[in-house]
Amino acid sequence: MSRACRLFLFLFLPLLLNACNGLIFQPERKHYIEPAQLNIDARDIHFRSSDGIDLHGWFLPAKTRPAHASVLFLHGNAQNISTHIASVYWLPDAGFNVFLFDYRGYGYSEGSPDLEGVQRDFRAALARLRNMEGVDAKRIFIFGQSLGAAIAITGLADLPEREGIQALITEGAFTGYRDIAREALAGFWLTWPFQWPLSFLITDCCRPADAIAGISPIPLLIVHSRDDRIIPFHHAIDLYTAARNPKRLWLFDGYPHIQIFRQPQNRQRLIDYMLRILAKGNPE
Repeated sequence: MSRACRLFLFLFLPLLLNACNGLIFQPERKHYIEPAQLNIDARDIHFRSSDGIDLHGWFLPAKTRPAHASVLFLHGNAQNISTHIASVYWLPDAGFNVFLFDYRGYGYSEGSPDLEGVQRDFRAALARLRNMEGVDAKRIFIFGQSLGAAIAITGLADLPEREGIQALITEGAFTGYRDIAREALAGFWLTWPFQWPLSFLITDCCRPADAIAGISPIPLLIVHSRDDRIIPFHHAIDLYTAARNPKRLWLFDGYPHIQIFRQPQNRQRLIDYMLRILAKGNPE
């Protein structure tokens, strides 16, 4: 090995390893905005994961009483609920309660994120939602975006108590952590030569593609943009292929990563989907 090559590995390999870890979790502690600043009715919810980590979330009550149902929202890998509230603040106006929370290490939640820990956090958040005042535990939807979709898929597939889960909705989901790490590394000239060896430093456990068949018989809706430059839409097709019925796949054009429900017509389509499930038990 040449001296220049050894120098490159010494100087840059630690940075590349750190970048690999950052592909999964990019938490921020700082809140950029609070619900009151947006005139959003919200309650601070503090609860604890099964290993004793204190977690924080917001409960947004439905504007109608009683609520049609409640939505447990799992956000993506970056920042915290103060930025991701934009994905769900509109649901209370449509008659749905929303509970969005931060995984360990994000926002006001304690600890540091890891894959096993965030699965614990998902189960703790669902248990907390089921026991909240004004929540019908038999009418709950789970909505996950990007990393949150991956956590929701694997978490729900392994969940022993599923009664009351009406459907799982994912947007911008991916097949596996190693899969998406390899694609991300391939997209940058500095890391392109190392995409295969470095991707093996990313865990291949908790793969949504391996777990998604276990969601059935709970209805599954997979939503993705063909123009997603973060998670290519082939991940949605692969997940849909691996899933069992009942399942639906919605593909859209022209939207960046997890931006589909910024448009009113797409929000209404999702609301109609959930209302059909509540009325008939299936989305048809």
